[in-house]
Amino acid sequence: MIQKFGTEKGERYPVVSTRSDIIVITDEAHRTQYDTLALNMRNALPNAAFIAFTGTPLIVAEQKTRQVFGDYVSIYNFQQSVEDKATVPLFYENRIPELQLTNESLNEDMEDLLEAAELDEEQEKKLEREFAREYQLITREDRLERIAQDIVAHFMGREQQGKAMVVCIDKATAVKMYDKVQKHWKAYLKDLRDRLKAAKDADERGDLAAKVKFMQETDMAVVVSQSQNEFEDLKKKGADITPHRRRMIAEDLDEKFKDPDDRFRVVFVCAMWMTGFDVPCCSTIYLDKPMRNHTLMQTIARANRVFRDKVNGLIVDYVGVFRNLQKALAIYAPAAGDGATPVRDKAELVTLLRQAIEEATDFCRGLGIRLERVLQAKGLQKVKLLDDAVEPIPVNDDTKRRFRLLTERVARLLRAIKPDPAVNDFLPVCTLLVVIAEKIRSLGGPVDISEVMADVEELLDRSIATQGYAIQGQKPVDLSRIDFKALRKRFEEGRRRTEIEKLRGSIAVKLQEMVRLNRTRMDYLEKFQQMIDEYNAGSVNADEFFRQLVEFAQTLNVEERRGIAEGLSEEELAVYDLLTKAEVKLTAKEEQQVKKVAKDILERLKDERLVLDWRKKQQARAADRQCIEQMLDRLPPAYTPKVYEQTCERAYLHVYDSYFGEGKSIYSIPTPRPSYVT
Repeated sequence: MIQKFGTEKGERYPVVSTRSDIIVITDEAHRTQYDTLALNMRNALPNAAFIAFTGTPLIVAEQKTRQVFGDYVSIYNFQQSVEDKATVPLFYENRIPELQLTNESLNEDMEDLLEAAELDEEQEKKLEREFAREYQLITREDRLERIAQDIVAHFMGREQQGKAMVVCIDKATAVKMYDKVQKHWKAYLKDLRDRLKAAKDADERGDLAAKVKFMQETDMAVVVSQSQNEFEDLKKKGADITPHRRRMIAEDLDEKFKDPDDRFRVVFVCAMWMTGFDVPCCSTIYLDKPMRNHTLMQTIARANRVFRDKVNGLIVDYVGVFRNLQKALAIYAPAAGDGATPVRDKAELVTLLRQAIEEATDFCRGLGIRLERVLQAKGLQKVKLLDDAVEPIPVNDDTKRRFRLLTERVARLLRAIKPDPAVNDFLPVCTLLVVIAEKIRSLGGPVDISEVMADVEELLDRSIATQGYAIQGQKPVDLSRIDFKALRKRFEEGRRRTEIEKLRGSIAVKLQEMVRLNRTRMDYLEKFQQMIDEYNAGSVNADEFFRQLVEFAQTLNVEERRGIAEGLSEEELAVYDLLTKAEVKLTAKEEQQVKKVAKDILERLKDERLVLDWRKKQQARAADRQCIEQMLDRLPPAYTPKVYEQTCERAYLHVYDSYFGEGKSIYSIPTPRPSYVT
C-alpha cells in the first residue's frame, strides 16, 4: 500500500484524515518505511498509530526501525523459535578455499552495495569497477572450480536429504558455477558407476546403486532476475544465460523447488529467492557472496524451516561471512535480550551427537546392556551378545519407546553431521544402536496399538484410501499356522521378552487387517489393548501375558474362519455383522433371512449402483442410500422402525467407506502373501 503515497518531486502529500482511531500495520518494516513514501503516509494520516512487524530491525548504525516506530512491543527471537519448534536450529561450517581474500580486506562499501537485494546494471558495473581486486579474486576460475568440486562432494556426502541453494556474487558467476558443478557432478557420477561395477558386497552395491539413481535424477537450474542486454553482457564474461532464461520463462521453477518430491534439488542464485521465499525442504545454503545485516539474516533463514525429520539447517560458508557474524548481529542481540546467536558452529553438532550417544549408552547400561562388550566381540559371540542386548528393552512399551527416541536422535544427528570426517569416531556405536532398534522394530511389526486406541476411528480412516489400501510394513500373519507348542517351548527356554514381542507384533498386524475388513471386530482391538495396558502397568507378569497372547491368537483364528462356518465371504460377513449388531433376537430362520439380505444387497449394489466416482456425486450417493433402504425393507419384523433406521445408517457408511466404484474396494485389494511364525 505504501506505493499509493507517491507525489511529484517537491510536493507535500495532502492530509487524508485527522482521526486518531486509525491504525497502520506494517509488515517487513524496513527500507521503504523510512523514506519519502513513509513521510507522505504520515502527512496523510498525522494522528494515526503505527505498528510494525519485522524480522530485521535495521539499519544497525541508526537504529532506524525503533526511531520510526518506537520501542519494541513484543520480541520473538531465534532461540524462542527453535525451542517452540517453529524453526530448526542453524549451523554453519567454514569451507573457505585456499585461494581466498581475508574478510578484513572486503571493503564495507562493497558489502553495502551487495546488501541490495538486486543489483541493477549500473550497480553491477560499479562493483566490478570500484572493487576490481576483491571481485576478481572471488570470481577467479580456479577458485570457482575448487568450490564447485567441493559443493558436489559435500552435497552427495550428506545423509540429511533436502534441497540446496548456491548463492553467488552475481548473475555471471551463478551461470558459471552451474556449469562447473555440472562438470564435477558428471565426474562424481562416473566414479560411482565404476565403484558399483567393482563392488561385490550386496549392501555396498545397494548403497552405490541408490546414489547413482539419485544423481541421475537430480535436476539443477539457475534462477536470476532479467535485465536489459543480459545475453550480450554475460556472454562477454564467458557465461551463456540463454538456456537458463528460456527455462525460467517456460517452467514454474519456484513451485518445483518448493515441492519436496520434485527432482529439482539444487538452485543457483545471486539475489532472487533469498528473501521471502519459503522452502521448508531446503536444508543447505552454499554461501559464496559477501553479505551482512538484513540480507545475510534473510538469506540464512531460507534453511531454518521445519520439515519432516530435518534436524537443522546448514550454512556452508565459502567467503568468510561468518567471521564477522557477531558484528552482523549487533542489532539482534540487544533485541533478543540474551545475545543468542541464530547460527552456531557446526562443531556444536558433534558435541550434541556425543551427548546423545552418552544418553543412549547410559540408558542401555541401566538395563544391563554393555554396548562396549558387543562392539568388541567377534563372530558368533557378537551375534549372541547382540540378541542379549535386544532382550531387556521390550520390558514394556515405555522402555521400548524411550530407546527408540534416543536412537532416532542419534541417527538424525549423525546424518546431519555427514560428510564431516568427525563422524568416523562415532560410527560404530551409532550403527550398533540403530541395529538394535531395527531388530526390536522387526519383532513387533508396524502397529502401535496404544496410539491406535487413542483414536480408533482415525486408524480406520487411514486404513481406507480412496483408491485402495495397502498394509505398511509387516505382512499379515496366518495365525493358524503358528505352532503354539513349539512357541511355548522357545518361550520357556529362550529370551522371553523377545518371544512376547514377536507374538504380540504378529497379532497386532493380523488384527489391524481383520478390523480393516470388518469394523464390528473393534471389541477384539479393545481387548488386545487392555491386555497390553495391564502388562505395561505390571499387573501381569511375562508368563501370564504370554498365555493371554496365545489364547487371544487362537480366538482370532476362530473369528477369522467364522465366515466359512456361516457360509459367507469376508465382505458378506462384514455386512451381516452390521445388520445383526442391533442385538435383535432372531430365530434360526430369520438369521438365514438376514444372511440372504446381506448377500443380495452387495450383489445389487456392485452390479448396478457402485459406479466410478459414485461417492463424489450427490445424486449417486442418494440413489445408493435409497437402494440400501429398499433392500433392508426385507429384514424380519424384529427390526423396529428405530432399529431399522440405525441399521440403514451403519450399512450405508460401511458401503461408502469400503467401496470406491468400478469394482474397486478394500476387498478387491489383494492381501499380501502371509509370513508365518513357526
